[in-house]
Amino acid sequence: MNTKFNYDNVVRVCFDAPVALRPGSKAWIVGVTAQSNRRGSHYDAFKPGDVYTIEFEDGTSIDVHEEDIELLEGSSADTNT
Repeated sequence: MNTKFNYDNVVRVCFDAPVALRPGSKAWIVGVTAQSNRRGSHYDAFKPGDVYTIEFEDGTSIDVHEEDIELLEGSSADTNT
């Protein structure tokens, strides 16, 4: 699977993301759904691309589109794993 981010990457929700996504918040990738694996109506809410489940420091999690998150400095986005 060749995705922009990988499981356990540390990311930040982009500052221009919708308020419901908690812009500026630090989170971890805990799930990856590549475009080719998107199944079900849940994904209809997202534009084409990969969707990531992220977990915030308080333990809550949400699904976000790849354009709404960015890799935090020092976290590896090695997509060869």
